[in-house]
Amino acid sequence: MAEPRARPRAKNQQIFSTPDLTDLLYAYGTTVRTPTTPSALTGTITVLDEILTDFIIETCHYASLSASYSRRQKIKVDDFKFVLRKDEILLGRVLEQLWRERRIKEERKVVDFEKIGTEGVGDLEGIAEAGGVGAETKNKRRRKRKAEDDAADGGRSAKRVAS
Repeated sequence: MAEPRARPRAKNQQIFSTPDLTDLLYAYGTTVRTPTTPSALTGTITVLDEILTDFIIETCHYASLSASYSRRQKIKVDDFKFVLRKDEILLGRVLEQLWRERRIKEERKVVDFEKIGTEGVGDLEGIAEAGGVGAETKNKRRRKRKAEDDAADGGRSAKRVAS
C-alpha cells in the first residue's frame, strides 16, 4: 500500500547506521564477524536498510489507518498492536518490550532517586530501633530537645512543671 503523501527518498542513502545493520545481520545468523574481515557486503547492508525503512513506514501507515477508522487523529500503541496482530512473533516481541518498559517505570517509582540523600537520620534510627539498637540515642535526642526548648523559653516551662 502506498503512503498517502509519498516522500521522496534518496537512493543509496542509508537511514540506519552500518554497525547497527551489521549487528542485526549477525543476530540473525551471519557467521563472519571479525575486525579484520568485512562483516557484510555493502549491497546486503543497503538492501536491509531499504527493507527496514519500508517496513517501518508501512507499519506506521497502517497504524495511522487504524487510528482513522477509530475516528482519532493520534496514533496509539493499540493501533500498532492491531497492525501486528497477525504476526504472533513480532507482536510478542512488542508486548514484551512494553511490559519491560512498564516494569522499569514501576521500579523507578519505588526507588524515587530524588529523595535519596534528603531523608534524615530519623528513618535510619527507626530501622535501628526495630533491631533493638538506638534506644539510648532516642532518649539523648529527647533530652537535648527538651534542653533547647527550656533555653528558648527561658526556663519557664520547667518552672511550670515543678509548681
